[in-house]
Amino acid sequence: MDSSRRAFLGTAAFGASSLAALSGVALAETAKPDAGNPGDGGFGRQVRQLPPGQTVAYHDPKDVGEMPEFTRSLDGSKPKVTSGGWAKESTEHQLPIMTGLAGVHMFLDPGGSRELHWHAIAAEWAFVIGGRCQTVVLDPSGQTEINNFEPGDLWYFPKGHGHSIQTIGDEPCHFILSFDNGSFSEHGTFSITDWFDVTPKDILARNFGITKELFDAFPKGETYIQSGPMLPVAKAIDAPWPRESTHKFSLLKDVRSRRDFEGGTFNLATVDEWPASKTMSGGLMVIKPGKMKELHWNPNANEFHFFLRGKGQVAMFGSGGRGKVADVKAGDSAYIPAGYGHAIVNTGEEDLEVVQTWDSGKFEEITLKHWVETSPKYLLSNNMAGVPEATLDKMQRA
Repeated sequence: MDSSRRAFLGTAAFGASSLAALSGVALAETAKPDAGNPGDGGFGRQVRQLPPGQTVAYHDPKDVGEMPEFTRSLDGSKPKVTSGGWAKESTEHQLPIMTGLAGVHMFLDPGGSRELHWHAIAAEWAFVIGGRCQTVVLDPSGQTEINNFEPGDLWYFPKGHGHSIQTIGDEPCHFILSFDNGSFSEHGTFSITDWFDVTPKDILARNFGITKELFDAFPKGETYIQSGPMLPVAKAIDAPWPRESTHKFSLLKDVRSRRDFEGGTFNLATVDEWPASKTMSGGLMVIKPGKMKELHWNPNANEFHFFLRGKGQVAMFGSGGRGKVADVKAGDSAYIPAGYGHAIVNTGEEDLEVVQTWDSGKFEEITLKHWVETSPKYLLSNNMAGVPEATLDKMQRA
Protein backbone atom coordinates (compact mmCIF):
# COMPACT_ATOMS: atom_id res chain seq x y z
CA MET A 1 0.00 0.00 0.00
CA ASP A 2 1.39 3.45 -0.83
CA SER A 3 2.18 6.03 1.82
CA SER A 4 -0.90 8.19 1.13
CA ARG A 5 -3.25 5.30 1.79
CA ARG A 6 -1.36 4.34 4.93
CA ALA A 7 -1.69 7.91 6.13
CA PHE A 8 -5.41 7.94 5.37
CA LEU A 9 -6.03 4.69 7.20
CA GLY A 10 -3.93 5.73 10.15
CA THR A 11 -5.80 8.99 10.46
CA ALA A 12 -9.16 7.25 10.12
CA ALA A 13 -8.26 4.64 12.71
CA PHE A 14 -7.12 7.37 15.11
CA GLY A 15 -10.34 9.27 14.54
CA ALA A 16 -12.45 6.19 15.23
CA SER A 17 -11.14 5.75 18.75
CA SER A 18 -9.80 9.08 19.92
CA LEU A 19 -10.68 12.12 17.83
CA ALA A 20 -13.97 13.07 19.49
CA ALA A 21 -12.56 12.59 22.98
CA LEU A 22 -9.36 14.55 22.30
CA SER A 23 -11.29 17.37 20.60
CA GLY A 24 -13.44 17.68 23.70
CA VAL A 25 -10.38 17.84 25.96
CA ALA A 26 -8.69 20.47 23.78
CA LEU A 27 -11.76 22.70 23.73
CA ALA A 28 -12.26 22.32 27.45
CA GLU A 29 -8.67 23.47 28.02
CA THR A 30 -8.63 26.39 25.58
CA ALA A 31 -12.18 27.63 25.14
CA LYS A 32 -15.84 26.97 25.83
CA PRO A 33 -17.78 24.53 23.61
CA ASP A 34 -19.65 26.07 20.68
CA ALA A 35 -22.89 26.74 22.54
CA GLY A 36 -24.30 30.16 23.46
CA ASN A 37 -26.86 31.22 26.02
CA PRO A 38 -30.60 30.69 25.48
CA GLY A 39 -31.96 33.35 23.12
CA ASP A 40 -28.57 34.49 21.83
CA GLY A 41 -28.87 35.70 18.24
CA GLY A 42 -32.41 37.00 18.56
CA PHE A 43 -35.82 35.77 17.41
CA GLY A 44 -37.64 35.56 14.08
CA ARG A 45 -36.80 38.49 11.81
CA GLN A 46 -35.09 40.30 14.66
CA VAL A 47 -31.80 38.40 14.58
CA ARG A 48 -28.20 39.61 14.75
CA GLN A 49 -24.65 38.43 14.27
CA LEU A 50 -22.89 36.91 17.28
CA PRO A 51 -19.21 37.13 18.19
CA PRO A 52 -17.14 34.45 16.38
CA GLY A 53 -17.26 31.01 17.95
CA GLN A 54 -14.86 28.11 17.67
CA THR A 55 -13.05 27.42 14.40
CA VAL A 56 -13.82 23.71 14.76
CA ALA A 57 -17.21 22.64 16.08
CA TYR A 58 -17.48 20.57 19.23
CA HIS A 59 -19.39 17.29 19.05
CA ASP A 60 -20.91 16.32 22.35
CA PRO A 61 -20.77 12.50 22.58
CA LYS A 62 -24.17 12.56 24.29
CA ASP A 63 -25.71 14.06 21.14
CA VAL A 64 -24.34 11.68 18.50
CA GLY A 65 -23.82 8.39 20.38
CA GLU A 66 -21.04 5.87 19.94
CA MET A 67 -20.12 4.62 16.46
CA PRO A 68 -21.62 1.11 16.24
CA GLU A 69 -19.82 -2.04 15.15
CA PHE A 70 -20.50 -2.62 11.45
CA THR A 71 -18.55 -5.80 10.59
CA ARG A 72 -18.94 -9.42 11.60
CA SER A 73 -17.50 -12.79 10.60
CA LEU A 74 -20.50 -14.32 8.87
CA ASP A 75 -18.62 -17.54 8.14
CA GLY A 76 -17.32 -17.61 11.71
CA SER A 77 -20.87 -18.05 13.03
CA LYS A 78 -22.57 -21.34 13.82
CA PRO A 79 -24.22 -22.98 10.78
CA LYS A 80 -27.69 -24.51 10.74
CA VAL A 81 -26.97 -28.02 9.45
CA THR A 82 -29.55 -30.44 8.05
CA SER A 83 -29.26 -33.56 5.92
CA GLY A 84 -28.55 -31.77 2.62
CA GLY A 85 -26.29 -28.87 3.59
CA TRP A 86 -25.95 -25.84 5.85
CA ALA A 87 -26.57 -22.11 6.16
CA LYS A 88 -25.05 -19.26 8.20
CA GLU A 89 -26.54 -15.80 8.58
CA SER A 90 -25.94 -12.21 9.65
CA THR A 91 -28.99 -10.15 10.60
CA GLU A 92 -29.77 -7.30 12.98
CA HIS A 93 -30.13 -9.95 15.70
CA GLN A 94 -26.39 -10.65 15.47
CA LEU A 95 -25.27 -7.16 14.34
CA PRO A 96 -27.78 -4.50 15.48
CA ILE A 97 -26.75 -1.94 12.83
CA MET A 98 -28.13 -4.24 10.08
CA THR A 99 -31.65 -2.86 10.01
CA GLY A 100 -32.12 -2.78 6.23
CA LEU A 101 -30.43 -5.93 4.90
CA ALA A 102 -29.61 -9.46 6.05
CA GLY A 103 -27.07 -11.89 4.58
CA VAL A 104 -26.78 -15.68 4.36
CA HIS A 105 -24.09 -18.07 3.10
CA MET A 106 -25.75 -21.33 2.03
CA PHE A 107 -24.13 -24.62 1.00
CA LEU A 108 -26.04 -27.44 -0.74
CA ASP A 109 -24.53 -30.93 -0.96
CA PRO A 110 -24.81 -32.90 -4.23
CA GLY A 111 -28.43 -34.06 -4.30
CA GLY A 112 -29.40 -31.47 -1.70
CA SER A 113 -32.27 -29.03 -2.08
CA ARG A 114 -33.54 -26.02 -0.18
CA GLU A 115 -37.16 -26.97 0.12
CA LEU A 116 -40.17 -25.13 -1.30
CA HIS A 117 -40.70 -22.01 0.82
CA TRP A 118 -41.37 -18.28 0.78
CA HIS A 119 -40.43 -15.15 2.72
CA ALA A 120 -43.21 -13.00 4.14
CA ILE A 121 -41.16 -9.88 4.89
CA ALA A 122 -38.25 -9.80 2.43
CA ALA A 123 -37.20 -10.26 -1.18
CA GLU A 124 -34.25 -12.57 -1.88
CA TRP A 125 -31.15 -11.76 -3.99
CA ALA A 126 -28.40 -14.32 -4.66
CA PHE A 127 -24.90 -14.57 -6.13
CA VAL A 128 -23.72 -18.09 -7.01
CA ILE A 129 -20.17 -18.60 -5.75
CA GLY A 130 -19.47 -22.19 -6.78
CA GLY A 131 -21.21 -25.22 -8.27
CA ARG A 132 -24.47 -25.38 -10.18
CA CYS A 133 -28.09 -25.25 -9.05
CA GLN A 134 -31.65 -24.91 -10.29
CA THR A 135 -34.38 -22.66 -8.91
CA VAL A 136 -38.13 -22.97 -9.31
CA VAL A 137 -40.23 -19.89 -8.56
CA LEU A 138 -44.01 -19.45 -8.53
CA ASP A 139 -45.51 -15.98 -8.84
CA PRO A 140 -49.01 -14.83 -7.80
CA SER A 141 -50.33 -15.15 -11.36
CA GLY A 142 -49.72 -18.91 -11.17
CA GLN A 143 -46.78 -18.93 -13.59
CA THR A 144 -43.68 -20.97 -12.82
CA GLU A 145 -40.13 -20.25 -13.98
CA ILE A 146 -37.29 -22.81 -13.80
CA ASN A 147 -33.70 -21.60 -14.23
CA ASN A 148 -30.26 -23.21 -14.05
CA PHE A 149 -27.38 -21.28 -12.50
CA GLU A 150 -23.59 -21.41 -12.53
CA PRO A 151 -20.90 -19.31 -10.76
CA GLY A 152 -21.37 -15.59 -11.34
CA ASP A 153 -25.13 -15.79 -11.94
CA LEU A 154 -27.76 -13.94 -9.89
CA TRP A 155 -31.36 -14.62 -8.95
CA TYR A 156 -34.01 -12.40 -7.41
CA PHE A 157 -37.32 -13.48 -5.87
CA PRO A 158 -39.84 -10.82 -4.82
CA LYS A 159 -41.26 -10.92 -1.32
CA GLY A 160 -43.85 -13.66 -0.92
CA HIS A 161 -43.06 -15.59 -4.12
CA GLY A 162 -42.73 -19.35 -3.59
CA HIS A 163 -39.37 -20.83 -4.59
CA SER A 164 -36.87 -23.65 -4.11
CA ILE A 165 -33.19 -24.33 -4.87
CA GLN A 166 -31.66 -27.68 -5.88
CA THR A 167 -28.07 -28.71 -6.63
CA ILE A 168 -27.31 -29.87 -10.18
CA GLY A 169 -24.66 -32.52 -10.87
CA ASP A 170 -22.17 -34.25 -8.58
CA GLU A 171 -20.54 -31.09 -7.17
CA PRO A 172 -21.87 -29.06 -4.20
CA CYS A 173 -23.24 -25.58 -4.78
CA HIS A 174 -22.94 -22.55 -2.52
CA PHE A 175 -24.09 -18.96 -2.79
CA ILE A 176 -24.48 -15.74 -0.89
CA LEU A 177 -28.05 -14.60 -0.23
CA SER A 178 -29.16 -11.10 0.70
CA PHE A 179 -32.59 -9.99 1.92
CA ASP A 180 -34.01 -6.45 1.97
CA ASN A 181 -35.04 -6.59 5.64
CA GLY A 182 -32.48 -6.70 8.43
CA SER A 183 -34.82 -8.52 10.83
CA PHE A 184 -35.36 -11.38 8.37
CA SER A 185 -33.95 -14.76 9.43
CA GLU A 186 -33.34 -17.51 6.87
CA HIS A 187 -33.88 -19.93 9.75
CA GLY A 188 -37.52 -18.84 10.12
CA THR A 189 -39.01 -19.10 6.62
CA PHE A 190 -42.44 -20.37 5.55
CA SER A 191 -41.47 -23.93 4.53
CA ILE A 192 -43.76 -26.45 2.87
CA THR A 193 -42.84 -29.41 5.13
CA ASP A 194 -43.40 -27.28 8.22
CA TRP A 195 -46.85 -26.31 6.92
CA PHE A 196 -47.80 -29.91 6.25
CA ASP A 197 -46.59 -30.94 9.69
CA VAL A 198 -48.58 -28.39 11.72
CA THR A 199 -51.82 -28.60 9.71
CA PRO A 200 -54.48 -31.12 10.89
CA LYS A 201 -54.55 -34.12 8.57
CA ASP A 202 -58.29 -33.89 7.96
CA ILE A 203 -57.80 -30.37 6.59
CA LEU A 204 -54.92 -31.56 4.40
CA ALA A 205 -57.12 -34.40 3.15
CA ARG A 206 -59.90 -32.00 2.19
CA ASN A 207 -57.43 -29.67 0.50
CA PHE A 208 -55.82 -32.35 -1.71
CA GLY A 209 -58.77 -34.71 -2.13
CA ILE A 210 -57.00 -37.77 -0.67
CA THR A 211 -57.37 -39.73 2.57
CA LYS A 212 -55.75 -38.32 5.69
CA GLU A 213 -53.85 -41.56 6.38
CA LEU A 214 -51.61 -40.87 3.39
CA PHE A 215 -50.11 -37.92 5.28
CA ASP A 216 -48.63 -40.25 7.91
CA ALA A 217 -45.59 -40.68 5.63
CA PHE A 218 -44.83 -36.96 5.42
CA PRO A 219 -41.83 -35.48 7.33
CA LYS A 220 -42.43 -34.76 11.00
CA GLY A 221 -41.06 -31.23 10.99
CA GLU A 222 -39.22 -28.87 8.64
CA THR A 223 -36.61 -30.52 6.38
CA TYR A 224 -35.11 -27.12 5.46
CA ILE A 225 -32.19 -28.40 3.33
CA GLN A 226 -32.99 -32.00 2.38
CA SER A 227 -30.61 -34.66 1.03
CA GLY A 228 -31.72 -36.70 -1.97
CA PRO A 229 -30.62 -38.42 -5.17
CA MET A 230 -28.13 -36.48 -7.28
CA LEU A 231 -29.83 -34.59 -10.11
CA PRO A 232 -27.83 -35.21 -13.33
CA VAL A 233 -27.11 -32.16 -15.44
CA ALA A 234 -28.84 -33.78 -18.42
CA LYS A 235 -32.11 -34.05 -16.47
CA ALA A 236 -32.06 -30.51 -15.09
CA ILE A 237 -34.14 -28.98 -17.84
CA ASP A 238 -34.88 -25.31 -17.31
CA ALA A 239 -38.00 -23.46 -18.41
CA PRO A 240 -37.26 -19.71 -18.31
CA TRP A 241 -39.94 -17.12 -18.91
CA PRO A 242 -39.99 -15.68 -22.44
CA ARG A 243 -39.79 -12.10 -21.16
CA GLU A 244 -37.27 -9.69 -19.68
CA SER A 245 -38.68 -9.90 -16.15
CA THR A 246 -36.92 -13.23 -15.64
CA HIS A 247 -35.60 -13.99 -12.16
CA LYS A 248 -32.13 -14.79 -13.55
CA PHE A 249 -29.26 -12.47 -14.52
CA SER A 250 -25.85 -13.60 -15.80
CA LEU A 251 -23.79 -10.97 -13.99
CA LEU A 252 -20.32 -11.89 -15.23
CA LYS A 253 -21.40 -12.44 -18.85
CA ASP A 254 -23.73 -9.50 -19.43
CA VAL A 255 -21.74 -6.50 -20.71
CA ARG A 256 -24.35 -4.11 -19.31
CA SER A 257 -23.16 -4.90 -15.79
CA ARG A 258 -19.56 -3.59 -16.22
CA ARG A 259 -18.77 -0.48 -14.17
CA ASP A 260 -15.01 -0.74 -13.74
CA PHE A 261 -13.07 1.85 -11.72
CA GLU A 262 -9.44 2.85 -11.25
CA GLY A 263 -8.78 0.33 -8.50
CA GLY A 264 -10.41 -2.74 -10.03
CA THR A 265 -13.53 -4.18 -11.63
CA PHE A 266 -17.19 -3.90 -10.72
CA ASN A 267 -20.10 -5.88 -12.16
CA LEU A 268 -23.46 -4.50 -11.04
CA ALA A 269 -27.07 -5.39 -11.84
CA THR A 270 -29.77 -2.83 -11.09
CA VAL A 271 -33.42 -2.62 -12.04
CA ASP A 272 -32.32 -0.81 -15.21
CA GLU A 273 -30.44 -3.87 -16.50
CA TRP A 274 -32.67 -6.44 -14.77
CA PRO A 275 -36.30 -5.29 -14.49
CA ALA A 276 -37.33 -8.11 -12.13
CA SER A 277 -35.01 -6.83 -9.40
CA LYS A 278 -37.23 -3.99 -8.29
CA THR A 279 -36.22 -3.65 -4.63
CA MET A 280 -32.54 -4.67 -4.70
CA SER A 281 -29.37 -4.17 -6.71
CA GLY A 282 -26.01 -5.82 -6.31
CA GLY A 283 -22.94 -7.35 -7.83
CA LEU A 284 -19.28 -8.30 -7.48
CA MET A 285 -16.43 -5.86 -6.86
CA VAL A 286 -12.78 -6.90 -7.26
CA ILE A 287 -10.17 -4.50 -5.83
CA LYS A 288 -6.55 -4.95 -6.89
CA PRO A 289 -3.72 -5.20 -4.30
CA GLY A 290 -2.82 -1.77 -2.91
CA LYS A 291 -5.88 -0.16 -4.51
CA MET A 292 -9.15 1.07 -3.08
CA LYS A 293 -12.78 1.82 -3.76
CA GLU A 294 -12.74 5.56 -3.15
CA LEU A 295 -14.53 7.47 -0.38
CA HIS A 296 -18.22 7.78 -1.26
CA TRP A 297 -21.75 7.41 0.04
CA ASN A 298 -25.02 5.92 -1.22
CA PRO A 299 -27.86 8.39 -0.64
CA ASN A 300 -30.74 6.01 -1.32
CA ALA A 301 -29.86 2.58 0.08
CA ASN A 302 -28.20 0.53 2.80
CA GLU A 303 -25.25 -1.62 1.69
CA PHE A 304 -24.20 -5.18 2.61
CA HIS A 305 -20.76 -6.71 1.95
CA PHE A 306 -19.63 -10.34 1.95
CA PHE A 307 -15.91 -10.85 1.40
CA LEU A 308 -15.10 -13.85 -0.80
CA ARG A 309 -11.33 -13.58 -0.94
CA GLY A 310 -8.39 -11.49 0.24
CA LYS A 311 -8.08 -9.05 3.10
CA GLY A 312 -8.68 -5.36 3.47
CA GLN A 313 -10.04 -2.51 5.54
CA VAL A 314 -13.38 -0.73 5.50
CA ALA A 315 -13.41 2.87 6.77
CA MET A 316 -16.82 4.29 7.70
CA PHE A 317 -17.78 7.87 8.52
CA GLY A 318 -20.92 8.36 10.58
CA SER A 319 -21.19 12.17 11.07
CA GLY A 320 -20.84 13.96 14.38
CA GLY A 321 -17.09 13.42 14.58
CA ARG A 322 -17.45 9.65 14.35
CA GLY A 323 -15.38 7.30 12.24
CA LYS A 324 -14.34 3.67 12.46
CA VAL A 325 -11.97 1.42 10.52
CA ALA A 326 -12.38 -2.37 10.53
CA ASP A 327 -10.09 -5.07 9.16
CA VAL A 328 -11.87 -7.65 6.99
CA LYS A 329 -10.98 -10.99 5.42
CA ALA A 330 -12.64 -13.82 3.49
CA GLY A 331 -15.87 -14.88 5.19
CA ASP A 332 -16.48 -11.51 6.87
CA SER A 333 -19.48 -9.29 6.30
CA ALA A 334 -20.00 -5.54 6.65
CA TYR A 335 -23.02 -3.24 6.72
CA ILE A 336 -23.05 0.43 5.72
CA PRO A 337 -26.22 2.42 6.55
CA ALA A 338 -27.62 4.67 3.84
CA GLY A 339 -25.82 8.01 3.71
CA TYR A 340 -22.75 6.91 5.68
CA GLY A 341 -19.42 7.71 4.02
CA HIS A 342 -17.12 4.76 3.40
CA ALA A 343 -14.20 3.31 1.47
CA ILE A 344 -12.76 -0.18 0.95
CA VAL A 345 -9.00 -0.74 0.73
CA ASN A 346 -7.18 -3.90 -0.37
CA THR A 347 -4.38 -4.40 2.18
CA GLY A 348 -3.35 -7.86 0.97
CA GLU A 349 -1.28 -9.32 -1.84
CA GLU A 350 -4.17 -10.86 -3.79
CA ASP A 351 -7.43 -9.52 -5.20
CA LEU A 352 -10.06 -8.49 -2.67
CA GLU A 353 -13.41 -9.90 -3.87
CA VAL A 354 -16.60 -8.44 -2.41
CA VAL A 355 -20.22 -9.37 -3.06
CA GLN A 356 -22.28 -6.21 -2.49
CA THR A 357 -26.02 -5.59 -2.30
CA TRP A 358 -28.23 -2.53 -1.78
CA ASP A 359 -31.87 -2.43 -0.69
CA SER A 360 -32.97 -0.40 -3.71
CA GLY A 361 -33.37 -1.37 -7.33
CA LYS A 362 -31.79 1.96 -8.30
CA PHE A 363 -28.09 2.38 -7.59
CA GLU A 364 -26.96 5.87 -6.51
CA GLU A 365 -23.47 6.94 -5.45
CA ILE A 366 -21.70 10.22 -4.70
CA THR A 367 -17.90 10.32 -4.36
CA LEU A 368 -15.90 12.68 -2.15
CA LYS A 369 -13.28 13.20 -4.86
CA HIS A 370 -15.82 14.36 -7.44
CA TRP A 371 -17.45 16.65 -4.89
CA VAL A 372 -14.11 18.32 -4.16
CA GLU A 373 -13.19 18.54 -7.84
CA THR A 374 -16.44 20.27 -8.81
CA SER A 375 -16.74 22.70 -5.88
CA PRO A 376 -15.72 26.36 -6.32
CA LYS A 377 -12.15 27.05 -5.17
CA TYR A 378 -13.29 29.90 -2.90
CA LEU A 379 -15.71 27.54 -1.16
CA LEU A 380 -13.02 24.94 -0.52
CA SER A 381 -10.64 27.61 0.74
CA ASN A 382 -13.31 28.81 3.15
CA ASN A 383 -14.17 25.29 4.37
CA MET A 384 -10.55 24.17 4.66
CA ALA A 385 -9.15 27.26 6.40
CA GLY A 386 -5.39 27.09 6.70
CA VAL A 387 -4.88 24.53 3.91
CA PRO A 388 -2.35 25.82 1.35
CA GLU A 389 -3.86 26.79 -2.00
CA ALA A 390 -1.37 24.53 -3.76
CA THR A 391 -2.79 21.54 -1.92
CA LEU A 392 -6.34 22.39 -2.98
CA ASP A 393 -5.13 22.82 -6.56
CA LYS A 394 -3.74 19.29 -6.52
CA MET A 395 -7.00 17.91 -5.07
CA GLN A 396 -9.07 19.61 -7.77
CA ARG A 397 -7.18 18.19 -10.72
CA ALA A 398 -9.61 15.97 -12.60
